[in-house]
Amino acid sequence: MAESKSGFTPQTPDFANRVQSSFAQQSVMNLIGAELVKVLPGEVEIWIPFRENLTQQHGFLHAGIITTIVDSACGYAALSLMPADASVLSVEFKVNLLAPAKGERFVARGMVVKPGRTITVCSGEVFALGSEEPKLVATMTGTMMTLQGRPGVTEG
Repeated sequence: MAESKSGFTPQTPDFANRVQSSFAQQSVMNLIGAELVKVLPGEVEIWIPFRENLTQQHGFLHAGIITTIVDSACGYAALSLMPADASVLSVEFKVNLLAPAKGERFVARGMVVKPGRTITVCSGEVFALGSEEPKLVATMTGTMMTLQGRPGVTEG
C-alpha cells in the first residue's frame, strides 16, 4: 500500500480510487469547476480555476467557494484512511480567511492530523496561484466522522 510523507497507511489498497469515485459524485464540485489533483494517504489536493461567476461583490473568489473546496479536501483526506465500507461526513470546522482570494486558480490542501475509528481531525489550507508567489488565503481545522452501516448513506 502507498504511504504518504505524513506516515499514515490506508486501510484499503484502493483508497485513491474510492476518493476519486466519491469526488466524481459531488455535483457541486462539477458545478464550480473543481478538480481532484492529488490523493495520498491522509492528503488530498483540489484545484479550482478563477471564475467571475464564483466571486463576491469585490471580485474575489467567494468565501463560500473557498470553504467548499477546503472542506472537501479535508473530508477526502480523512476518507483515504477509512475502511472500504465507510463514508465520510463533516461534523465541524472552522475556517480562517487570511487574505482576499485573488488569483488565476486556487489549490486546497487537506491533511489528516489525527485519524480515529469514528472521528478524524484534519487541517486544510487554500492558496491563491497566479503570476506572483502562491499566497495563503485560508486555513481550516475540521472534524470528520466515519459513517458505516447507515441506511440511506452510500459508501464514499
